[in-house]
Amino acid sequence: MSDIAIRPASPHDAPAITKIYAHAVVHGTASFEIEAPDEVEITRRLRELMEAGYPYLVAETDRVLGYAYAGPFRQRPAYRWTVEDSVYIAAHAQRRGIGRALLARLIEQAEKSSFRQMIAVIGDSREQRPSIELHRVLGFRHVGALTAVGFKHGRWLDSVLMQRPLGAADMTAP
Repeated sequence: MSDIAIRPASPHDAPAITKIYAHAVVHGTASFEIEAPDEVEITRRLRELMEAGYPYLVAETDRVLGYAYAGPFRQRPAYRWTVEDSVYIAAHAQRRGIGRALLARLIEQAEKSSFRQMIAVIGDSREQRPSIELHRVLGFRHVGALTAVGFKHGRWLDSVLMQRPLGAADMTAP
């Protein structure tokens, strides 16, 4: 893993991010999107998060192998100190520690940005056990599950909710 660099994402990464995410949408259950967004939409989403000050990272060697970002957990103003994380790794690069490295760096970046809580909403409690374990190892705790809230690939899917405090968490006002 030492030859993999983690750096802030840029709009130039949108083609690779689009490809990684499209595979996850079409073949997996981590995302509850049914149709993969195109590069224009991924670029819009990337820019929107970056312009709002949310951390967005990529892991790369000679090409992008994965990405992670934090975004708003909910839109109402009182939630502004809480972020939701997303981590996606190219299918051929999974199980190499890239997700762990990305999520660890994302947590650091979110803390530096003064966010106080990170929420993981993990789709599909059966297929996404590696994601659940990744989050557990990095300090997230299971706080609940929403049963059969998504329907994809011909079956009902759960969402697992996990939470991790960041920085001073709820010990002081923001």
